[in-house]
Amino acid sequence: MLSKNQLSFINSLKQKKYREEHQLFIAEGAKIVPELLSSSIVVKQIYATSDFLRGNIIPANIERFEIKENELERISSLTKANEVLAVCEVPKYELDNESLKGKLTLVLDDIKDPGNLGTIIRIADWFGIENIICSNESVDAYNSKVVQATMGSIARIKLHYVSLTEFIEVQLSTFNVSVYGALLEGKNIYTEKLSSEGLIVIGNESRGISEEVQKLITDKISIPSFSHFKSGGGEAESLNAAIATSIICSEFRRR
Repeated sequence: MLSKNQLSFINSLKQKKYREEHQLFIAEGAKIVPELLSSSIVVKQIYATSDFLRGNIIPANIERFEIKENELERISSLTKANEVLAVCEVPKYELDNESLKGKLTLVLDDIKDPGNLGTIIRIADWFGIENIICSNESVDAYNSKVVQATMGSIARIKLHYVSLTEFIEVQLSTFNVSVYGALLEGKNIYTEKLSSEGLIVIGNESRGISEEVQKLITDKISIPSFSHFKSGGGEAESLNAAIATSIICSEFRRR
């Protein structure tokens, strides 16, 4: 049975200030938690139904608590609680600029929507991108909605929160990398020459890439709209940030 202290503590981790204070986050579900258990993420505690505990191997060093479904619902962030909740340590990754050489790296300028960030993390995992650089203003990657949207990819992607302008300036001055920016006025990604390494900058859902970061972009790219082919008029204004990221990563890898 959950104690009042356990209930209060777990629910507090739904707020960023307490995640930062304790350097802990929560992950939920019979799909995500086993992936975290088999990863380098440190899982501290497991709160799970008897069915989950019987069907999964939990390392001996992890505290486990068998709870009922109605108790799980009291600590869950999901609409419908899903068998298990884990309390995990927030991983600490050192940003080594040298290690980004020869690779593609995603750079996120003020991504605010948890679902978008979670999906972008999942996309990076699919396309073999190891690091995501986030502006300090972007949504917290260990927000429970972000973690849920990653479907376990949060365990395999290194996330770094930095001043984007400072980071890009170092990359340009030290390594002379290509900085690709997804902009409406950019060149057609399907015909533009693309490199197998560099930075891919994705902007805020509503405002796009900030002016400060735009000044540092070396190659402006865009995904052309084909709305004019359809009858009836009208044209989509823009693409969702995660969908745009997926198309761009796919085109870079296709080359």
